[in-house]
Amino acid sequence: MKKITTVLFLFFLVNSLMAQNVVGTWKTIDDETGKPKSLVELSIKDGKLFGKVIKLYREAGEDPDPICDLCEDDRKDVKVLGMEIVRDMEKDNDEWEDGTICDPKNGKVYDCKLWIDEENPNKLNVRGYIAFFYRTQYWERVSN
Repeated sequence: MKKITTVLFLFFLVNSLMAQNVVGTWKTIDDETGKPKSLVELSIKDGKLFGKVIKLYREAGEDPDPICDLCEDDRKDVKVLGMEIVRDMEKDNDEWEDGTICDPKNGKVYDCKLWIDEENPNKLNVRGYIAFFYRTQYWERVSN
């Protein structure tokens, strides 16, 4: 009986830890249309979280290989596919914050905060904000 209890405890512990892990591939969902926009791979470098676009979902008539011509930083005129859009996020308990996210569609860079949804561990809350104004998108975990 102790072995079964131990195995169940370890299973739930590992499952809980995995649920809180934002590292991996996420499908970005447009908060205006509800349609998928891209796949972003989140990874940790030197203790900070970064994310780059690894796939784009394009509609008929859209540029299949767009560049960020509206960006004003080092991403100016860089292809969106492969672009690092999430930068320098720092872990604070169950959230990642104090970093930035770039919207390649308009070239703007926002302060950013990320956290796993409490009710759905396969849903990532992604909030971009300037001062008190913010917009939240929900990304879906992609199984690897």
